[in-house]
Amino acid sequence: MTKQLITNARLFIGVDDTVIDDGSVLVDGDRITWAGSTGELPAVVSGDVEMLDVAGKFVMPGMTESHVHLSYSNAHPSQLDRQPIPTAMLDAVDNARTLLGFGFTSAISFGSAQGIDVPLRTAIDSGRVPGPRLLASEKDLGSTGSNADSTSPESDGRKRIADGPWAVRAAVREVAKAGADVVKIFLDGEELSAHAAPGVLSYTDEEVAAACEEAHERGLRVACHARSARAVKQAVRYGVDFVGHANFLDDEAVDMLADARDRLFVGPGIAWEIQLLERGHEIGLSRTAMEKRGYQREIDETISAVKRLREVGVRLLIGGDYGLSITPHGTNAKDLEYFVDLFEMSTAEALLCATRDGGLAADPTGMLGTLEAETAADLVIVDGDPIADIRVLQDADRIAAVMKAGVVDDRLLG
Repeated sequence: MTKQLITNARLFIGVDDTVIDDGSVLVDGDRITWAGSTGELPAVVSGDVEMLDVAGKFVMPGMTESHVHLSYSNAHPSQLDRQPIPTAMLDAVDNARTLLGFGFTSAISFGSAQGIDVPLRTAIDSGRVPGPRLLASEKDLGSTGSNADSTSPESDGRKRIADGPWAVRAAVREVAKAGADVVKIFLDGEELSAHAAPGVLSYTDEEVAAACEEAHERGLRVACHARSARAVKQAVRYGVDFVGHANFLDDEAVDMLADARDRLFVGPGIAWEIQLLERGHEIGLSRTAMEKRGYQREIDETISAVKRLREVGVRLLIGGDYGLSITPHGTNAKDLEYFVDLFEMSTAEALLCATRDGGLAADPTGMLGTLEAETAADLVIVDGDPIADIRVLQDADRIAAVMKAGVVDDRLLG
């Protein structure tokens, strides 16, 4: 593969908040070999290098969507697990292409309602369909009466319901057998659920310990839905890798997350709550009804929780339940705006959550999320400046190009 030299870039390498006004990136095959100030560019043989002058555009690492549901079809929440599996797979292919096209070169699956993420990942890895590097999960795992346990007969067999430590172990083994990278477990409920509230634990300590031990023994990462402090403490205590939501935290939960900050990641996933309030009327859920259910309080608590987690150095990731009709695929970069406006991060700090920290969550070896030498050649060229206005990343017309493994996929166009 030809070497590529990207020059005349406003360059965000992603190791800290530094932006280089006149930067260059040298790509050799699927790896970055050098990135930095053009004035410090090592000698290269021009005849062996494809030159790309980006005319001052912003070049940054590819982002990681850390809480993705590619099999969700931009539908009403009650319809997400009722779609025929072949249709869900076709939607997932389209959603993967959309996600990559917006600069998300990696993604962590937080559950596939149809259990189709594994063949989707295989198709992406083989080059058959365009999409992000995907840590694939399989069907959600929950207990009887949990938020994973739908009362709809159409949902039979589309989630894994297991009770008791040995049944949980067996379910995790089935997920591993299916070829997944991640197992998603529900540790508590959801305000919108009629039968599983956030404050009620779905699993006992013994069941959570069994799930995590079995998953890690088989090389799987563990992602969890945990809104309450009690559920978050279970997640930390027994080794969950990715904690989703963490809305309501007490002092002990914050201290435990701080002590475990080198091994886990937290994704607030606040888009769901915000859009339930702002757009819930579109799906028959009025703002007044959602406020009565506690979603404004949940947003307020999440903002407070994130502030405390930032203070103790817990790594925070963007992403959260995109793929519903009120949070459609392709709007994932809205999370960056929330991180800036609601969590009071600088635009650079929000970008680091999406790039450096998200990349490390997806690949602990450090190959993703920064434009350092010997990392994967995953980058985004933006016609605009996210440091000045983080919202430019939500505009498809401003995403000039997306490179994954050194290749810009023409199938992302149109």
